[in-house]
Amino acid sequence: MTTTSTAYRLEPLGQTFGATVTDLDLRTADQATVDSLVADLTEHRVLVLPGQQLTNEQHVAVSRRFGPLDVYPVSRYVVPEHPEVLKISNIFRDGHPIGLYDGDEQEEWHTDYSWKEKTSRASLLYSLIAPAEGGDTMFSDSTAAYDDLPATLKERIAGLRAIHSMNHLVETERKINPHKASLTPEERAKMPDVAHPLVRVHPVTGRRSLLLGSMIISGIVGLGEAETTELLAELHEHATADRYVYRHHWAAGDLVIWDNEATMHTRTACDRHRHQRLLHRTTVLWH
Repeated sequence: MTTTSTAYRLEPLGQTFGATVTDLDLRTADQATVDSLVADLTEHRVLVLPGQQLTNEQHVAVSRRFGPLDVYPVSRYVVPEHPEVLKISNIFRDGHPIGLYDGDEQEEWHTDYSWKEKTSRASLLYSLIAPAEGGDTMFSDSTAAYDDLPATLKERIAGLRAIHSMNHLVETERKINPHKASLTPEERAKMPDVAHPLVRVHPVTGRRSLLLGSMIISGIVGLGEAETTELLAELHEHATADRYVYRHHWAAGDLVIWDNEATMHTRTACDRHRHQRLLHRTTVLWH
């Protein structure tokens, strides 16, 4: 069923989460409209806004209205004039990717900035070049997935903390993607390992969700490797079941905003030799 806001139309997307926002040009949105979007993002966890036309300046300006922005720590992947904008792309020039490139195979399931002590509020991902085939982004409703866990499993994971390691992620990715560079000593110093609860509590809604990651988690505090592997596999299989997943096929001009405190996501495989892909991402921090 379609609902109507004072400034745009909102229509539910997935079985448990997500909504499409139409009849809205973000370039002219006032603060009341942005406040309404923030409330809708908190409720629906993923918002899809098709047909936007944003310059880098406008992308940054709109994003800042959601909150303060972070600067990605690997400078070679950002827009030079706008370091808040991370380039995500499979396009190569002079033998090197022009932005963050995680290979042609499916990306790991993850939550943006789970490697930080304090995870981000939201991400705003804007499509400039969309592939005709592949490169879709799939979102998992890790909030509804937690709600539906058996009581015994909820009890088992209560209080457990997982180690999120950017270095572990990069070195794991390098095994299948030789174009991925190891972190420099300076980058490792900026991104030390951090422990997060497997079950987190949303700062606004108070709802619990699973904080997972198919490659970035190097271990669970107090558990052995075999038990860790088995437990994480069980949680991932549950959280990525079809019921909890929305798959977005990109078109140029799409802007997708998601709540990093309540979801995780991945990218499907995309053959860079056949299909180009370029997106710009900003990351909103908590005040």
